[in-house]
Amino acid sequence: MVRGKQKIDAQKRNAEKNQKAKGSQIEARAVGLKVPCPICKVQLANEKQLVDHYSSKHPKEKPPTASSSD
Repeated sequence: MVRGKQKIDAQKRNAEKNQKAKGSQIEARAVGLKVPCPICKVQLANEKQLVDHYSSKHPKEKPPTASSSD
């Protein structure tokens, strides 16, 4: 068995190796959000969510086609 300083060093190495990657969920969310609503500027993840957003929030407007967005 490892004793003393070697044991402490091994525990530190294992703790660093097993530690989760640091980062903000907000940053990860910003990467995933790609499609903006041109009317209210809400960021959505994909075209299907944009169509659903239009049907619930902007029922009098037609959703933009996939080619007209960036």
